[in-house]
Amino acid sequence: MSFDLSVWALSPGATPDDVRAAVQRCREGRHSEQYPDPRVVNFYRAITGAYPDHPVRPGTPWEVAPLHTAADHVEMNLFPACEDQVLLDIERLAGEHNLMLFDAQDGSVYPPPARVKP
Repeated sequence: MSFDLSVWALSPGATPDDVRAAVQRCREGRHSEQYPDPRVVNFYRAITGAYPDHPVRPGTPWEVAPLHTAADHVEMNLFPACEDQVLLDIERLAGEHNLMLFDAQDGSVYPPPARVKP
């Protein structure tokens, strides 16, 4: 069973409930017709630059490849035993690209560090 994370490019002010609603729409196969958000494109390029999703190679962290991409998100299904560094890189890149991070295991949503008030 994979460990699933996704990153979301929602409008400023989006809440964790907004992210969960977007996840639900995706699961139902409802994707809006829009141009890919540059934040998603840049995140995808960065994460797959470090951990290619095709061709599939031995040692990849991806249990499902290529990654699921849409205009507003990237879904990553990781091997549960992937290195902690992969998770740290996903979290860091989500923050760098101002993306919300959704943890499918428990439904947690993490805003980019810049949006977290001290």
